[in-house]
Amino acid sequence: MGQSKFEIFKGSNDHFYFHLKAGNGEVILASQGYTTKANCQKGVHSVSTNSKDEGNFAKKKSKDGKNYFVLMATNGQVIGNSQMYTTSSARDHGIHSVYQNATSAVIIDITK
Repeated sequence: MGQSKFEIFKGSNDHFYFHLKAGNGEVILASQGYTTKANCQKGVHSVSTNSKDEGNFAKKKSKDGKNYFVLMATNGQVIGNSQMYTTSSARDHGIHSVYQNATSAVIIDITK
């Protein structure tokens, strides 16, 4: 298994995004769009800081019954969203994965 990483990339709408990927390459957290790369980099730092507190993760259910989570900053702003999970235990495993991977992840900027 490889190293966990944040990948910063530019979307077709010219906004900057990041994905937190586990060592197996699976996206475990996806960001909102940022208008500047600097703000996107601040978002990455915010994930590293806020993922240390389980209280910053909100467990949610979609309209079609799938489980997911959001990571929030202490001010209540959403930093990132998970993928959809079929079970609550898989969602909880995803939260644990973000908790484990965010602080040691390397940052890869693929906007260059």
